[in-house]
Amino acid sequence: MARKPTKGYFVKGHFVAEGSELDLELKRELKGDVEVSKTDLKKHSDHLQHLGEQLLTLRQGLMLKLDLPDKLLEAVAEAKRITNFEGKRRQMQFIGKLMRKLDEATVQTIEAALAVQHQGSAADTLRLHLAEQWRDRLIADDTALTEWLALDAAADLQRLRSLIRQARKDAQEQAAAERPGEAVRHGKSYREIFQLVRERLDAQARAEAGDTPEDTAH
Repeated sequence: MARKPTKGYFVKGHFVAEGSELDLELKRELKGDVEVSKTDLKKHSDHLQHLGEQLLTLRQGLMLKLDLPDKLLEAVAEAKRITNFEGKRRQMQFIGKLMRKLDEATVQTIEAALAVQHQGSAADTLRLHLAEQWRDRLIADDTALTEWLALDAAADLQRLRSLIRQARKDAQEQAAAERPGEAVRHGKSYREIFQLVRERLDAQARAEAGDTPEDTAH
């Protein structure tokens, strides 16, 4: 799909994109506020540099929705491949330079995508706590299994019951052998119940968001 032409103007033969760093600087200079312009420009430059660094962590699904210049996409992909510290630092500076050429609308779409990902991270943490609660309830209360099956009708009931029985047995043995001040150690069944619950909650979240497993892996 063809990218919409960037709005802007020419100054001394150089194209200036509307909303870009140079555009902001020129407009402030026209107002005679050069000193303030330099301070604000530094803050804006640092912000764009930080956004460029965060692009390396953006999920592929969100990245594909951004209409970014090919040169910037290639620079981000290259930065992910570089392992040398100095090489990485130079590449990130280059990404910052490319970020400063973007118009304000594109910068805002990047900020929005990063905000979506951040919200997703918070949701991941909530699902983690929910999975822990379900695990503990399944082990402690027989009625919890019926409630869980209402959420996961395709669950392997026989396996889940077996894991719950084993987790309860492990807990009793641990309690009998426990010494004062000793850390609680949980068995394999305890961890497997959590994994089953977590996978189901994650799959449900992906389905509701329209994401794929590959999206959440980035």
